[in-house]
Amino acid sequence: MITLMLASELSGREVVTLGGDAVARIKDTVFDAGAGRITGFTLSGRGLLAGPLKRSLPFAAVHALGPAAVMIPSVDVLGDRAAVLGSDAAGRGPVIGAPVITDQGTEVGTVRDVVVESGTEGLVIGFEITAADSSGGRRSKVFVPRGETLAVSGEALVVPARARHFVAEDLPGFGAQVEAFRSGAGEGGAA
Repeated sequence: MITLMLASELSGREVVTLGGDAVARIKDTVFDAGAGRITGFTLSGRGLLAGPLKRSLPFAAVHALGPAAVMIPSVDVLGDRAAVLGSDAAGRGPVIGAPVITDQGTEVGTVRDVVVESGTEGLVIGFEITAADSSGGRRSKVFVPRGETLAVSGEALVVPARARHFVAEDLPGFGAQVEAFRSGAGEGGAA
């Protein structure tokens, strides 16, 4: 069974050492679109008026992602922001609000959030999108899996056309759809 979470749910979570010291809060989740993995987190201070910190948290240094906190072995694992943000601009930039199209050129919707498998690898397995129904009227929230490789053009996020057959209307149901998509099963799912 896959345990899933939305990247937006990580914002504001406490960063706590295994010794119990609260050292920061998650500000933003940063991921490498080409690899489809979280690279780490930018951080903010813990107080109400605290601003961004100059240090960041590489995902490889995360001990565990919990429902209330992100656990790290010690404060020594925090690095400078460049370690997480990197210098290569390709495949970077805001994903939220980006259009989603299939590799056949069909527009699917707009990214609302990133769905992360909560294991220690930080794998991005799909996206929460706002999609129009087939008549172009009512817009709905659905979850769509990403392909093995995540293509990102300068203007859109590209998913395999077959991913449209594995959408789900809620996060709990999305886990089963991702497993079916990964196994190459038939065209299931709610459209």
